[in-house]
Amino acid sequence: MRRPVTRYAPVGDAYVAYQVFGDGPVDLLYHIGWYSHVEGQWEVPAMARFMERLASFGRVICFDRRGHGMSDPVDLDNVTLEQWMEDVRAVLTAAGSESAALIGGQDAGPMTMLFAATYPELTSALVLINTWACPRRRSDYPWGLPDDARERVLEGILRTFIAEDDREARMFFPGAASASLEDAQAMMRVFRMSTSPGMVQRLMGIALDADVRDVLPLVHVPTLVLHRRDNPWCRVGHGRYLGEHIPNAKYVELPGADDFSWLGEADSLLDEIEEFVTGAPPTNEPDRVLSTVLFTDIVSSTERLVDAGDRRWRTTLERHNLIVRKELERFRGREVATAGDGFLAMFDGPARAVRCAGAIVEGVRTLGIDVRAGVHTGEVELAGDDVAGIAVHIGARVGALAGAGEVLVSRTVVDLVTGSGLSFAERGSHALKGVPGEWQLYAVQR
Repeated sequence: MRRPVTRYAPVGDAYVAYQVFGDGPVDLLYHIGWYSHVEGQWEVPAMARFMERLASFGRVICFDRRGHGMSDPVDLDNVTLEQWMEDVRAVLTAAGSESAALIGGQDAGPMTMLFAATYPELTSALVLINTWACPRRRSDYPWGLPDDARERVLEGILRTFIAEDDREARMFFPGAASASLEDAQAMMRVFRMSTSPGMVQRLMGIALDADVRDVLPLVHVPTLVLHRRDNPWCRVGHGRYLGEHIPNAKYVELPGADDFSWLGEADSLLDEIEEFVTGAPPTNEPDRVLSTVLFTDIVSSTERLVDAGDRRWRTTLERHNLIVRKELERFRGREVATAGDGFLAMFDGPARAVRCAGAIVEGVRTLGIDVRAGVHTGEVELAGDDVAGIAVHIGARVGALAGAGEVLVSRTVVDLVTGSGLSFAERGSHALKGVPGEWQLYAVQR
């Protein structure tokens, strides 16, 4: 197959490198993970064969996330899954794709799950290969890496990057008999082109801290989970967990130990993908999506109205509304409703919602007033221009517990903004009226 041309999709002031190849009936957005380099990957024979097979039944769109390969760098103090979701949207738009089947493996998996839940209208299907919802070990999640193993993995990646002998690259190939030395050496060259040793440690550190378990029940697109049974890097329990917790997911356990999808029995894995994405029924227009809700309201507004009088308070309220709407526009939030002195807004990314809330808190202080804000990420039900659902109720309850000038968020938000540079202070567990269970809340530290 003729090598595809590399193009660039604009994302704000940055650019994301992507390629398009194949002319099958379904669009496939394929992202291989942290070692991505859209031109270098064609130099690895096994990877080239894998992509050529994908192109035999789909129009393939592959790209380098910012911070990787041929795309622009990222600010390491402000890296989030949300940011990389923006890269996906930009690439789909630039490639002229209205909807694509997302194929994500290894550290790219959590981002593709979050994208599918947030943008089901852009996602025709989701294919997850040897990936996880939570890479770290938890009391209720025993398959993840313990803390000391996490550090050993990062140290091993660094040692492999700086090794003088490319044969050490085989540490990345569980079931090494399936990887030729030619593939191993070519892959080492792609590793070095894709990122630098220090950068890969930082980016992989962020990937190993993300936790998207709360997102899984909110994925409502056809989903195929593929996992190799003896994979020592990503234990099979990860794949089984995804298959059990993503609604109506098809789980297929394959023999083999290779973590990279294009090694080992790649044809059997590709057979599963081809059958799934070309034979899956079309997705109906979604009425439920993953979203972040923001609630704000003015503290002690009734008392301030009495003190200021109707006319002065009306002027203050109008200025407050202008500030809120200016910040919503700046952080790409959508105003859903206003009630008296409060706002409800939606965001397609939690980090922007948190930063918007902080900007509103600071902005209205110039008027001599304080607002409280609450942020939560969950499934919302769309009804025209209005939204409903349990996530909206949770967001409202979280906001009601905030103090003057405080932004409170749920644990779900904290988990999803790992790597954003945002800091939080624990505010304990709370019972939210009308919502089952106890909820751990956190205050944003500015």
